Amino acid sequence: MSATTEAHQVVTRFAPSPTGFLHIGNARTGLFNWLYARHHGGRFLLRIEDTDKARSTQPAIEAILDGMAWLGADWDGETVYQSQRAARHVEVAEALLASGHAYRCYATAEELDAMRAGQRANKLPLRYDGRWRDRAPSEAPPGAPCSIRIRAPKEGETAILDAVQGRVAVKNSELDDMILLRSDGSPTYMLAVVVDDHDMGVTHVIRGDDHLNNAFRQLTIIRAMGWPEPVYAHVPLIHGPDGAKLSKRHGALGVSEYRDELGILPEALFNYLLRLGWGHGDEEIISKEDAVRWFDLAGVGKSPSRFDVKKLENLNGHYIRMASDGRLAGLVAARIGALIGRDLGNAELETLAAAMAGLKPRAKNLNELAEGAAFLFKTRPLDLDSKAAETLSGDAPALLARLHGALSTLDEWTLPTTEAAVRAVADAAGVKLGEVAQPLRAALTGRAASPGIFDVLVLLGRDESLARIADRLDGE
Repeated sequence: MSATTEAHQVVTRFAPSPTGFLHIGNARTGLFNWLYARHHGGRFLLRIEDTDKARSTQPAIEAILDGMAWLGADWDGETVYQSQRAARHVEVAEALLASGHAYRCYATAEELDAMRAGQRANKLPLRYDGRWRDRAPSEAPPGAPCSIRIRAPKEGETAILDAVQGRVAVKNSELDDMILLRSDGSPTYMLAVVVDDHDMGVTHVIRGDDHLNNAFRQLTIIRAMGWPEPVYAHVPLIHGPDGAKLSKRHGALGVSEYRDELGILPEALFNYLLRLGWGHGDEEIISKEDAVRWFDLAGVGKSPSRFDVKKLENLNGHYIRMASDGRLAGLVAARIGALIGRDLGNAELETLAAAMAGLKPRAKNLNELAEGAAFLFKTRPLDLDSKAAETLSGDAPALLARLHGALSTLDEWTLPTTEAAVRAVADAAGVKLGEVAQPLRAALTGRAASPGIFDVLVLLGRDESLARIADRLDGE
């Protein structure tokens, strides 16, 4: 792998650890990196940081790849797996050792535990005290464990001109000589990240501000190797509506759960994540094309953003209304199948697509669309929800009998003819249209809410509509 890239080309990366689902905060980080690269005509790379073999899983890797693809954040080149690059990480550690920028440490686990206990007792910062920094390896007792540590600077300060946070600095006296290679020879996360970013030619490191402290420590490696320093952009984390750290109790799920369980469209989640901590004027509805055109790091705020499931659902409702009926039918068909216990046939899919125009104006997610359309495919007699059952009490059966008689005489079964017949029954009974439409809706759908009642009649067709009304006349 080479660090060579086109002159001045922007290269960003998304580097999640596959120890769980693709968290909503990680997904936003990935999108910001994707947008920045696409805005500048650069490259967006994906690296799976799977060095923690005990916690990394293949399903988590697949969830990351699937989630990013679903959001439309395509990456350039092959996916890089950090675990496959251990030999290169070791090579850099040995180069630092050879140049004097790193040293061997023979402190035992017991010694380090005692060191930390003393620091706690004296209320001192817990950091390595440099006990092997200036000692010769020949002083080590036989069989002592050997790790390799960076020789961090002790004087002055390390400063970062962060593209989001501004200038941030720490005193070098606060940086310890962190481990590069553990005593078992395995590279640490801090070393691996720096080496991989360099070798992948990453020019901009855009990540959560919980990594800001890591940047100062990682710069010690970059500067010791004489490598170009990336531009850092540490983005504030996402909080819940109450200002606390985002968690599942706030509705924070994995990307796949927003898709599969909540019925969120990818363009809605993309738009919502984009607006969590970034803005372009007063724009709320932002297409992917506009996002690529407008995105810059100057638009990222310095304060944590607040996650709100209701705002996400409202935005999703907008994108559902904008989606084609055929696409929506394809997305909700399996959900309806789960509700009714069978797959839909081709003719039923056409009926479902035709129903979308009446269903999507009031739906906020795909589950609501599925629940709203399921009545079309249920077998008779329909189960009634509580509100529908209440609607069918009192004078409702008598009105349904009149409706059945009027509708059964129709020569043509169309929107105009069915509407005229229902209105005529209401007029003859001396009641408002709604007093007829509500029991009719309950009989036809088993629900108190549905698409327009005349749309329902046409979607169900003559035979099914009359049979469902008759079921209520027979006391079913």
